Amino acid sequence: MYLLGCDIGSSSIKAALVNAATGESVRVVRYPETETEINAPQPGFAEQDPADWWQNLCAAIQKLLLETEVKSDRIQSIGIAYQMHGLVAVDKAGKVLRPSIIWCDSRAVAIGKAAFTAIGKEKCLSHLLNSPGNFTASKLKWVKENEPDTYRKIHKIMLPGDYIAMQLTGEINTTVSGLSEGILWDFKENKTADLVLNHYGISESLLPNIVPTCGLHGKVTKAAAAATGLQVGTPVTYRAGDQPNNALALGVFAPGEIAATGGTSGVVYGVTDKLNHDPKSRINAFAHVNHTAADPRLGLLLCINGAGSQFAWLKNQIAPPGSNYDEINALLETVPVGSEGLCVLPFGNGAERMLENKNPGAHFAGLQFNRHGRAHLYRAGLEGIAFAFVYGIKILQNLGVKVNVMKVGNDNLFRSRVFSETIVNLLGCRIDVFETTGAAGAAKASGVGTGLYKSLEEAVPMDKPEKSYLPTGEQETYAAAYRRWEEELQKISG
Repeated sequence: MYLLGCDIGSSSIKAALVNAATGESVRVVRYPETETEINAPQPGFAEQDPADWWQNLCAAIQKLLLETEVKSDRIQSIGIAYQMHGLVAVDKAGKVLRPSIIWCDSRAVAIGKAAFTAIGKEKCLSHLLNSPGNFTASKLKWVKENEPDTYRKIHKIMLPGDYIAMQLTGEINTTVSGLSEGILWDFKENKTADLVLNHYGISESLLPNIVPTCGLHGKVTKAAAAATGLQVGTPVTYRAGDQPNNALALGVFAPGEIAATGGTSGVVYGVTDKLNHDPKSRINAFAHVNHTAADPRLGLLLCINGAGSQFAWLKNQIAPPGSNYDEINALLETVPVGSEGLCVLPFGNGAERMLENKNPGAHFAGLQFNRHGRAHLYRAGLEGIAFAFVYGIKILQNLGVKVNVMKVGNDNLFRSRVFSETIVNLLGCRIDVFETTGAAGAAKASGVGTGLYKSLEEAVPMDKPEKSYLPTGEQETYAAAYRRWEEELQKISG
């Protein structure tokens, strides 16, 4: 028997088959091969058509079944991971009323700021653990204010993963974790966030029914089976946003463990058992996949916009044509820790939440024409991203997250020895690198909903990592370089 996992990203869809008996990933496919377009009808807008997600998922599943030659009746359950914070609105017939306003859309920033002030900063942070911000609830308020005809037709709103589950099963449900990422969950009252709904004038009836993260969410309908090649009646038994799910895929469930990714943006996701919040709202707190009111598990999420995007910029603008990242990493290793005084601040990809939504831009400091060359720029750029991770993680530590072990996938900046060793030397932690994907994690988690596994921890046991990074004994050298970098950051950010 097999487990199917689906990862609904903004750039592509991934589908994975996992052997239910061994837990081994059989195959992961991506569709389409090129990145899906994000539409921007106005500056700051970002939209996608949910129908495209569904069509791409159907194609991915068909491709997966064809390439593995696995019969669909051998699939025991389905798990869904998805891009967080999006808004999908449907009418009573389940028809999508407008394009989805996705995670990177910023049209509702002013609405969220006004709500934070009107509801009250302390009340928001103590009940929601966040500012209403630019999240799903604020996006819905934008629709209400700017598209009243559309708003009046709304029967239910959903997150992207809720929409995919509806397409598969015909059922409209969501989870506590999902509501929390939309800033629609009151942790203090353990119920939907009336303080947000009432302030925005939104009826609770627009929210889907709540189901457990792991449990029966519905079964594949005849129409969905025809579109995907799946078997009618296959149960959907898990769904979670991409960052909680990535943490799950890496076996991050307990306080003291954190997951991290270093892709286009950088994300650190630490688990705590305390209902803590950042007084400056630089860190977002959401219900983790194993959260309960009796035994809290929160994911504290730090996002760094300028991460892999900066390193890619350096490659594209400075490296000789045809250069690859392996060559760049080999060259930068010829430069000592601290890049001989050159500092790079990697904040050139928009406002940074961890800098209190300031947008200082990217900066090069200490550049000397007769001393620094291409290798120094590479190393300082990579160190700057690592220092930004450390800066953010120190905020997490102040919120009670103990950083003992950082678990990462083997597909991003953490593949670089310099990047990883910079972080472990500054934090005194260990980085474990694993070969895994979010889609495979979602597949394994679906086995909990069917009773195949007794717990998420059993479903996602972490084998020995592919590699680990430990402090090298040069902590003071790294600390001196970090202090110089932080001083430059203070100069430009105030």
